[in-house]
Amino acid sequence: MNPPRGMRDFLPADKARRERVLAVIRERYRAHGFDEIETPVVEEYGRLHAGIGGDNEKLAYNVLKRGLDAEAIRAAADDPASLTDLGLRYDLTVPLARFYATNRGQLPTVFRSVQIAPVWRAERPQKGRYRQFVQCDIDIIGDASARAEAELIVATLDTLDALKLAGASVRINDRRVLDWMLDTFGFAVDERPGVLITIDKLDKIGPVGVAAELRDRGATTAAVDAFEAFLTRPMTLEFHPYGEAQIRKLLPQGAPDEIVAHLVGIGQAVVAARPGGDGIPLAFDPFLVRGMGYYTGTIFELAHPSVDYSLGGGGRYDGMIGRFLGQDVAAVGFSIGFERIVDLVSADETEGPAAVVLVHDRDVPVHELVAVKAALVASGSRVRLETRTKNLKALLERAAADGYTAFATVGAGTTAATLEVKPLA
Repeated sequence: MNPPRGMRDFLPADKARRERVLAVIRERYRAHGFDEIETPVVEEYGRLHAGIGGDNEKLAYNVLKRGLDAEAIRAAADDPASLTDLGLRYDLTVPLARFYATNRGQLPTVFRSVQIAPVWRAERPQKGRYRQFVQCDIDIIGDASARAEAELIVATLDTLDALKLAGASVRINDRRVLDWMLDTFGFAVDERPGVLITIDKLDKIGPVGVAAELRDRGATTAAVDAFEAFLTRPMTLEFHPYGEAQIRKLLPQGAPDEIVAHLVGIGQAVVAARPGGDGIPLAFDPFLVRGMGYYTGTIFELAHPSVDYSLGGGGRYDGMIGRFLGQDVAAVGFSIGFERIVDLVSADETEGPAAVVLVHDRDVPVHELVAVKAALVASGSRVRLETRTKNLKALLERAAADGYTAFATVGAGTTAATLEVKPLA
């Protein structure tokens, strides 16, 4: 009687913990001026498979058309896509683009949105990877300046601080930088998608491994040689904090001034917003790729010193909304990995209000029980009534597992004033 593979049930204590973390996330995003929206869990098949979702399109759950008979199914044997007209959303960005195109007349010129909702992907289930999971997205639509990226980064870091996950940082790059580098090294346009897939493995297989894999792919020999020489070039040891010096040191000579200035401007704005921080919480990574095909500019990933994997990421996708409107609209978003973050948050940081179990005998009048409970609820406590059982220890252990922190016994004539509350420890 298990749930479907890659999906989970949440017991009351787990659900309460998740909701408390979500409440903090929502509160911080709202404080930074983002407004929450909601979109349907399904979108049209053609929109989800328009070539803008990258590999996620291959993982989409599709919904069969209603009323198909056996003959129609046989006729579509060579074209399974004709059997479906809807699909479950695999991310929140494609639905947001459709939402904006639909409702733009009722939205401000620069629209800051929050979406917190489940998405579905037909992943191969494994530790930390599920087929249904929650995404927490913030996006800014209508602002092409560095201010948009800075607002997203600052709001995200502030949210992690509020969850007591201080010390987070953001790796940042720009897809235009990657395109410029690949052009500089001499990679042909049609081979660049495969080249980027290999470059994305740099931190796992190293420069030699990347060069070997590129050669195995049949990439342009001279370009691979030039790229390998760049990766293995001697580097000076002086440290540069995030800024123009760091960016230019990590790139080939001649990097486009406009792109460098955009990246520098993001850093200046983030530092101005976090003057009390320990250094600049940004690091330029010229080989940060991120696999989503719709990114057109800045890309970033969220890192935390307690783990060796990303806690979120995002980027600029100025071309996506234009697919629906016929005109490009500036857009950039940042998504935090809720399933990963909730596991890192200390239980002490997600404690709710006092939670009390009132254990009573069967002969206590109902009106007295309800009156005592109502008084505690009015004082801000969470309260559950439980009839005393022979095994009181088991009852209290069950209550503790459900997140209750205290208990009291209620007899006939007991009032809220005479109640003796004890910790469940």
